[in-house]
Amino acid sequence: MTNYPITRSSDQPMQAVVLMSGGLDSYTAAAIARSEGFSLNALTVHYGQRHACEIEAARRIASALGVQKHLEIGLDLRGIGGSALTSDTPVPRDRDLSAVDIPSTYVPARNTIFLALALGWAEALDARDIVIGVNALDYSGYPDCRPAFIGAFESLARLATKAGVEGATFRVHTPLIALTKAAIIRRGLDLGLDYALTHSCYDPTASGAPCDRCDSCVLRAKGFAEAGVPDPLLLR
Repeated sequence: MTNYPITRSSDQPMQAVVLMSGGLDSYTAAAIARSEGFSLNALTVHYGQRHACEIEAARRIASALGVQKHLEIGLDLRGIGGSALTSDTPVPRDRDLSAVDIPSTYVPARNTIFLALALGWAEALDARDIVIGVNALDYSGYPDCRPAFIGAFESLARLATKAGVEGATFRVHTPLIALTKAAIIRRGLDLGLDYALTHSCYDPTASGAPCDRCDSCVLRAKGFAEAGVPDPLLLR
């Protein structure tokens, strides 16, 4: 597993599949990969999320980064249920982020599903690198954002693919996993990123305005405050 910085093997193609949600984490992770010399293939999933305006943000980000390809896949997870993000269940607001419980915004097995899609596309592209913007410090406690999960998925990729059986090694790069939200923002600003392109809120208004009270909004505000810079979304 690769954490930070991203490195690549000289005998592997400089292609990476990047999971791109439209949030500041996926934007920053993709930009780091680009800065390390990867050609980006962005993957965005329409999974029935209530904050579907993040799809437009993903398109803006993909354009800004000049990705080689941007694949959008529809995979409606609302039928599975189990999450406030794919149902009418109220999104928690003003939650104590120090709590150890997993919040109702957790989508069952979402990152496993997304990484499986990214793995399939990477194999089809003859790419061996996948980039995901998971974070295990300033986050909501989701189990599929932890280093142990990423390592297990890399092991699975070796067993579950033709390329892996033939000796290829797939790497899941997680350049943000050990960074605070403030450190992520500073890194992105160093790379010249425009975070006004992003969307973070889990429960936006009909116009797309953030609620300012869900976990994602609170973590974003905390990150910008600790980074000592204003959130450009609040300046518009």
